[in-house]
Amino acid sequence: MNGTTDKVKGRVEEAAGVLTNDKKLKNRGKMDQAAGNVKDAIGKTIDRAVSAVNRDKH
Repeated sequence: MNGTTDKVKGRVEEAAGVLTNDKKLKNRGKMDQAAGNVKDAIGKTIDRAVSAVNRDKH
């Protein structure tokens, strides 16, 4: 899964947790959203590093 998928899944879980008053589900949703944010940040960092290396080669 990529970051966006995790974030969407997390939002759905969090909303379901709120609707059903299930704190564990709500918290799991928040954790999935955080994991998605981390995945996106890592992906952007890798892209920037690759771009910098490629730029230096030319």
